[in-house]
Amino acid sequence: MRLTNVPTRIEPRSERIHQPEVISPGRSSARIPDNILDLERLMDRWIQVGPFSFGLDGILGLVPGLGDLASGLISAYIIAHAARNGVPQAALARMMTNVAIDSILGMVPFIGDLFDFLFKANTKNLAIYREALAGNRSPAKDWGFVAVVLTGVLLLLAIPVSLGIYLLLQLLRTAGS
Repeated sequence: MRLTNVPTRIEPRSERIHQPEVISPGRSSARIPDNILDLERLMDRWIQVGPFSFGLDGILGLVPGLGDLASGLISAYIIAHAARNGVPQAALARMMTNVAIDSILGMVPFIGDLFDFLFKANTKNLAIYREALAGNRSPAKDWGFVAVVLTGVLLLLAIPVSLGIYLLLQLLRTAGS
């Protein structure tokens, strides 16, 4: 029995195997894959309500603990893809800072839920990714942003530590009197 219309030669799939590449400044031919663009839209801009939009990030943020963790992991995938494509370290640090801000502040009850709907870390990160591919990112600006956020976090941590030390000293003074 002979089958008709059966190809005698199987064509190889035209999928390109991903090879990391170093991005040269000003190269505009590099492109962000559609799956990354779709993921950003799904996470931050999926639903439009009047002038506002929100995505799965805000909805997942309503689930205590696990929602912010899931959102952070999805955001990490976008950053990992940018890293594989040679985005500079300063831009990656800025992207990670955006996700950290989104994840940490998103954990605060009630206010964090509102913050999850308003702060669009993935949209910000996609803009950084695009600018890095085009060679339009300033590493000094990115490192400066990371330094300011880190300094702010350290200052916020210093307040309760200082207050604790002050209260401990006051307690020791009253106990010694």
